[in-house]
Amino acid sequence: MNKKWAVKRFTINLASEEAQKLEQYCSTTGRPATDVIRELIRSLSTNEEKLSQK
Repeated sequence: MNKKWAVKRFTINLASEEAQKLEQYCSTTGRPATDVIRELIRSLSTNEEKLSQK
């Protein structure tokens, strides 16, 4: 495992439909679920970011 990413490990619970949607997306794009989830988290805005945009 790349030590660069071994900072914190999470376990998430997904509904069947959510897991299926993630698996289909990963299969279609050829990307691992970890990369997809990491990208989605990075796209989230925080209160701090919202304040700096004003």
